Amino acid sequence: MTTQLNGKVAFINGGSRGIGAATARRLAREGATVAIGYLASAIAAEALVEEIKASGGQAIAIKADASDPVGLTQAIDSVAERFGRLDILVNSAGVLITGLLEDFSLEDFDRTLDVNVRAVFVAAKAAAKHMKDGGRIINIGSTNGQRMPFAGGAAYAMSKSALIGLVKGLARDLGPRGITINNVAPGPVDTDMNPEHSEFGAGLHDLMAIRRHGKADEIAAMVSYLASPEAAFVTGADLLIDGGFAA
Repeated sequence: MTTQLNGKVAFINGGSRGIGAATARRLAREGATVAIGYLASAIAAEALVEEIKASGGQAIAIKADASDPVGLTQAIDSVAERFGRLDILVNSAGVLITGLLEDFSLEDFDRTLDVNVRAVFVAAKAAAKHMKDGGRIINIGSTNGQRMPFAGGAAYAMSKSALIGLVKGLARDLGPRGITINNVAPGPVDTDMNPEHSEFGAGLHDLMAIRRHGKADEIAAMVSYLASPEAAFVTGADLLIDGGFAA
């Protein structure tokens, strides 16, 4: 493992479980100090902090509600103030609410947008003011932004499609400052929310070129690359890592 992120500070919103937790571990191993944002899973977040520290890394846990713009901004500001800098933002918090059009409530529609889209904009705005040349903003999108083969997923697919447009626009805003912004768009990933060995999980493999779920560590590896100096020329991209789900 390299130490190409030595001296960098990363805030990972939704960092206590799944892809977010794998990303926290990976960035810490690369040398970054990681601030793990969580909403309800304080025990998991603190356990991850202790795991990272035991491996020689640096980490803290901080409560951050993606649906609360003021609280999310305050959390990001506090990380920058505590460490004197902020170099990397990873937006990993998200919700998946499904339902057919006739059953889908406006409240669920608004919550999907609040967490999956508005929070990314709010966090990017809050983080960018602390970033210098070389800043990195990385959002966890979804292959469903390009392909939604199931009924009941319209709002979720729309929210992930919105991120594609958002990063293209913000890439233009932030590029002159040397800050990049990209989406990592996973397909099915083996987490507690989408276990591979389930009836639904197994059915997904029929839609894929590589007939298995991805691993959270595989997604974290892509995030690590985008956070690194090697990715300085990559911005405004929606990078599929989906086993051919959208192929």
